[in-house]
Amino acid sequence: MSSITGLVLIVDDTPANLEVISETLSDAGFEVAIATSGEQALRQIERQIPDLILLDVMMPGIDGFETCRRLQASDRTCSVPIIFMTALSDTDSKVQALELGAVDYVAKPFHEKEVLARVRTHLQLSFLINQLEAQVAEKTAELRASQLQVVQSEKMASIGNLVAGVAHELNNPIGFLNGSIGNAKDYIRDLFKYLSTYQQHQPPTDSVAKIGEQLDLPFLQEDLPKLLSSMQSAVHRIMGISASLRTFSRTDTRCRVSTDLHQGFDSTLLILKYRLKANQYRPAITVLKQYGEIPQVSCFPGQLNQVFMNILANAIDMFDEISQEAPPESVTEGSQKITIQTALLADQNAVEIRIGDNGKGMTEAVKAHIFDYLFTTKAVGKGTGLGLAIAHQIVTETHGGSLSVQSELGQGSEFCIRIPIV
Repeated sequence: MSSITGLVLIVDDTPANLEVISETLSDAGFEVAIATSGEQALRQIERQIPDLILLDVMMPGIDGFETCRRLQASDRTCSVPIIFMTALSDTDSKVQALELGAVDYVAKPFHEKEVLARVRTHLQLSFLINQLEAQVAEKTAELRASQLQVVQSEKMASIGNLVAGVAHELNNPIGFLNGSIGNAKDYIRDLFKYLSTYQQHQPPTDSVAKIGEQLDLPFLQEDLPKLLSSMQSAVHRIMGISASLRTFSRTDTRCRVSTDLHQGFDSTLLILKYRLKANQYRPAITVLKQYGEIPQVSCFPGQLNQVFMNILANAIDMFDEISQEAPPESVTEGSQKITIQTALLADQNAVEIRIGDNGKGMTEAVKAHIFDYLFTTKAVGKGTGLGLAIAHQIVTETHGGSLSVQSELGQGSEFCIRIPIV
């Protein structure tokens, strides 16, 4: 314990006491500050907080009890250990000192070695307590972050499983419709061929011709194949949506796979399509895709889709907040935009992805903490402060890339992701 040092503030209105204690502590390696009254001590502490305070009880003006009470009431000084120095021998005074928050007391007249031993002991205890509190706070933050990460991962896994299940359930009826429409087109073509040949060799009677006129047979022969082609195009579109859903819901826990990141973006935008549409507060959000010529990337596609989802969803949340706070006439059709750009960085053997918006932007303070665990600017209950922290972890730790943000208040924000190709 002899190696423990620190700044000790001695508060006493007796010069002889100040001289003796100051010399004792200085010789032991402590830094010493002195004050001759409670008022002077409080002013000094405003400038520099000591590691321990030796405080006399009986002083003119503010006595030691009141000085201690004010120190304990301040968040800045409530954890500083206070040792009272008192000539009062009654038990009530000693109890009052301890109840006010003092950690110990030294009776006057005091012995230098006793004062030195008590100072060292309480500084050692204070150091250990601070160290333990820091460790507990760190472990608590890590535990909360881990728990929230598990919740977030399970949520994304649940979404993926739900999406994959929907896509799987769609496959059978879609396949049936696609095949049936194709067969129907062939059957109708054969029937029309037969009908045309029959009409050439066997002119219809008046009654048959009348029914033909009522049915508008030429129109049916022209429009029915078009109708079936339109139906087949709609089926193909549903098949494309189903394929996008399966792309988004890909799970990859063991190894990387070669992936087209554009497909990942398209599938993510499909999931968010309902949120991009106009609502009661704002018009539809415009998404501008400026895809460059990029190769496939060896990655964990499901995790990168989660990164895209978190960043895009945050942008949508921000536009919703602006629209609810701003006058309706200030948010016009097409005024809210999200831009997605991709490019090859050949010299770095990496792909660069930029996701930008023209929203309200961020302050420097927000930018400094945007990727921190549990940091959020959203209202209570609307954000966990985990989405961007997980995105940063996925990009930097899992994929060895980088994730940064550029933003100016009132000018929007742009997230830049760089992923090594291999």
